[in-house]
Amino acid sequence: MKVKHLIIGIFCISLISLYYFYNPEGKLFPFPKCPFFSLTGLHCPGCGSQRALHQLLHFNIIQTLNHNALYILGILTIVYNLVIKGINHYSKKNYFNYLYHTKTPIIIGIIVVAFWILRNIPHEPFSCLAP
Repeated sequence: MKVKHLIIGIFCISLISLYYFYNPEGKLFPFPKCPFFSLTGLHCPGCGSQRALHQLLHFNIIQTLNHNALYILGILTIVYNLVIKGINHYSKKNYFNYLYHTKTPIIIGIIVVAFWILRNIPHEPFSCLAP
């Protein structure tokens, strides 16, 4: 189990280092393109996430939001989940994690689908959601 965590940690550190030092907008390193955008010409909810990660690692929050406005919300959701799990595990408390509420997946799904639709409308103010 410890070796597995070590391998995952090394992989995560390597990936974060890659996105910190290399800008996906540049031509230095060939980052993978979004297959959905390549096939349809439409932006998926994840389009711009690689560039958003690069900007977030450099603490450029506005640029992160410009590339993918849903990215910060996703990061905050992951952090919330990890914090609640950590508090419950280490303090032996049992705080309710709202991500496990029965309606949470429906709400998240509605937010993602609405973002997906709105970012593909080519008129203001929706065009600012496109990366």
